[in-house]
Amino acid sequence: MTTEVTTNTPEPQAPRPERPEGEAPRPRRVIVPKARRPRGVAVNDPVADMLTRIRNASGARHEMVMIPSSRVKIEIARILKAEGFIGGYTTEAASERKATKESEVLPAGTQLVVKLKYIGGKTSAVSGIRRISRPGLRVYARKTEMPRVLGGLGIAIVSTSSGLMTGREAERKALGGEVLAYVW
Repeated sequence: MTTEVTTNTPEPQAPRPERPEGEAPRPRRVIVPKARRPRGVAVNDPVADMLTRIRNASGARHEMVMIPSSRVKIEIARILKAEGFIGGYTTEAASERKATKESEVLPAGTQLVVKLKYIGGKTSAVSGIRRISRPGLRVYARKTEMPRVLGGLGIAIVSTSSGLMTGREAERKALGGEVLAYVW
């Protein structure tokens, strides 16, 4: 990770052969390290990243999980809160966060802080969460073909023309759309 930069200062070495008058000195090569890019993971599917973070945090029995924020992710968190799968959620600006370690780099932008919910203090309220429609294979459902998750015990999160909602709400409003995820 180095870049070569040339300067016009002569190198101090043994005497060189005489050069003709008016000729400029030879440029000297100096190696300068490249500037570091901010560390972070490039995410191709932000919704799948959110669902994976929630799944991993609940499996590790974390109290909360921080996710880079977007409008779609906030809507998914709203649905999960309304259905009782998470305890709550808030958004937090980058200026409000503090580094826990000296070497930790804080990510830019707002973060979605999801408070996880546990039943009896041990069992996660989210026993399963699965991404259905993804960038490589989109999955759509008509208003008459809304999926049922675990015979009605789970929910399907659907993106409709009226916004994100559960499969039952979309069925009630006679709307079809893209099936984003199943949660049970």
